[in-house]
Amino acid sequence: MSEFKYFKLEDFDCKETQENEMDTEFIEKLDQLREICGFPFYVTSGYRSVKHSSEAAKAVPGTHTQGIAADIAVAGGVQRMTIIQNALALGFTGVGVAKGFVHVDTRETTAVLWCY
Repeated sequence: MSEFKYFKLEDFDCKETQENEMDTEFIEKLDQLREICGFPFYVTSGYRSVKHSSEAAKAVPGTHTQGIAADIAVAGGVQRMTIIQNALALGFTGVGVAKGFVHVDTRETTAVLWCY
């Protein structure tokens, strides 16, 4: 079991099933992102079971079900920009931008950036 500087594995439990199959390398990369950004991260969504309501509604379950994604709460544009710039520099390949959070993931397909 890996030790993380800023996170506990439980921070990534599925909100509906409490399952957790997070990729520890992903959490280590998120730890690096947190270190570089210099402000606390609150993960609003980490691992999601395929039974999670938002995943079950999809034709193909997303990166949360693979344990390689997290949604990070943000308080304004400066935090949002800081997370996005540093995530891209660290090699995160999926970035989704919303008013209240930034999604980051390490998908192995084509890199994408989207807005909610």
